Order: sequence, then C-alpha cells, then structure tokens
Amino acid sequence: MVKATVTAILSPSEQERGTVLLTKRTIDPFKNHWCFPGGHIDTGETAEEAVIRETSEETGLEMQSPVFLGYCNEIFPDFNFHAVVLMFYGTAKGTLRHQPGEVSDIGWFSIHEACDFSLAFNHQEVLDRYEKHLASAV
Repeated sequence: MVKATVTAILSPSEQERGTVLLTKRTIDPFKNHWCFPGGHIDTGETAEEAVIRETSEETGLEMQSPVFLGYCNEIFPDFNFHAVVLMFYGTAKGTLRHQPGEVSDIGWFSIHEACDFSLAFNHQEVLDRYEKHLASAV
C-alpha cells in the first residue's frame, strides 16, 4: 500500500536558507544514511500538522510556517516501500535535540556539504528541488 509522508527542509532563519538540517537514521530502511526530518502522516492529520509533529519528534525544533515545495515518489521494491512524499520548507525555532530511537546524529549543513552525504530515500532529489527553488527566488 502506498503511504503518504512528509519531509521538512529546515533552515535556522530566513537569512540562512542555504543551511539545512539533516538527521542520521538509526532504523531501516537506509540505516546510517542522512535525511531530512519527516515521516508518515497519521490518520486525521493534515500534511502541515504532520510535518510540524515529525520535526518536533525527531529534532526538538518547532517548524515555523511550513511552505509546500512539491512532492516526489519514493519507490524502493527491495524494501517493499512506496510513498508519496510531500515536501515542505521553513525555519526552525527552539533547542536542537535528537530522538535517540530514530536519530543517531543531527546537524546544520550548507547545501553544498549536504550534497556530499549519502542521503536516504530520494532526499537528494528533495535537496536538488529546494536548491533550484532558492535559485529561482533570487
């Protein structure tokens, strides 16, 4: 069954849109890969509520005013995984802390640095779309 998921592209402030938050996964699929915070949309929950909740659960931060960027498909037959991912970007507020059950490491990175990581799921596509969005907004 196809799942609906969300992903959060977080920046520390409006002025630092070229800096993004990545988390390192502790669970499969893609254990030990870096990714954006995110996860499944719960029954009765809006996509905006889900991205704010997932951000808080995984990072301790509150996502401010999520903006919809677009969607992408994540189809990985080897993992029996199929999701449609709704991508949001925004700024973060609060104290950064990772959730040990899901995240082994967390940090702020420039987009250039993030491109050098082995990213989970289709998060390289997510990063590329965000970078193009930033370039077109100038």
